[in-house]
Amino acid sequence: MAIVNTTNALSTASTASSTKSSAARMADNFDQFLSLLTTQLKNQSPLDPLDTNQFTQQLVQFAGVEQQIKTNDNLNSLLLANRNSTITNAMGFVGARVTADGSTTQLQNGVASWKLNAPRTGAATIVVTDKNNNQLYSTQTTLNAGDQAFTWDGRMSNGQTAASGEYKITVAAKDTSGQAMTVKSEISGIVDSVDVSGDAPVLWIGDIQLPVGSVRSIRRN
Repeated sequence: MAIVNTTNALSTASTASSTKSSAARMADNFDQFLSLLTTQLKNQSPLDPLDTNQFTQQLVQFAGVEQQIKTNDNLNSLLLANRNSTITNAMGFVGARVTADGSTTQLQNGVASWKLNAPRTGAATIVVTDKNNNQLYSTQTTLNAGDQAFTWDGRMSNGQTAASGEYKITVAAKDTSGQAMTVKSEISGIVDSVDVSGDAPVLWIGDIQLPVGSVRSIRRN
């Protein structure tokens, strides 16, 4: 079932209410300005009429306030439409398998997998840690230039099997000339839910959070 977290809905509603309140105050000021200008015109002395330049400036202020109210209304409409569009698009991730930048993934059914990308051929030490940063397993392996998979079966260095959950890898690599190189890691999983309570949607794969911006590919089985 698709789940959307709207924890900050009250905060959003409060912001919207504040925006409406500000617009209402501006509209009140606009009405007061119009009333004062009309009263001034009605009560001006025929022998000493309102200065033309001053009157023109007041009309310019009048038009500026009116334009600002319309601009605020249009901006609020655009922001609301954009948020609705963002939520709708984010819902499309639920149930899809995504590949995203990341080093933390789930160990499920005795398998945890990462995709590694090395800029050059070389050797690497790969360390697996739990969410408390306890080192559970390490291995040395050869890396080819480009993409390749690394799979961990959950077997820890002490011979025991790790429980299902989230685990992270750290890759320290050197190329064939002994120069250190950065190896990128990606994870893959099915999106269970989407959190749209913040400024940008966040995808959930089990207990793992993924910003939408980190997604590299989307696939539906």
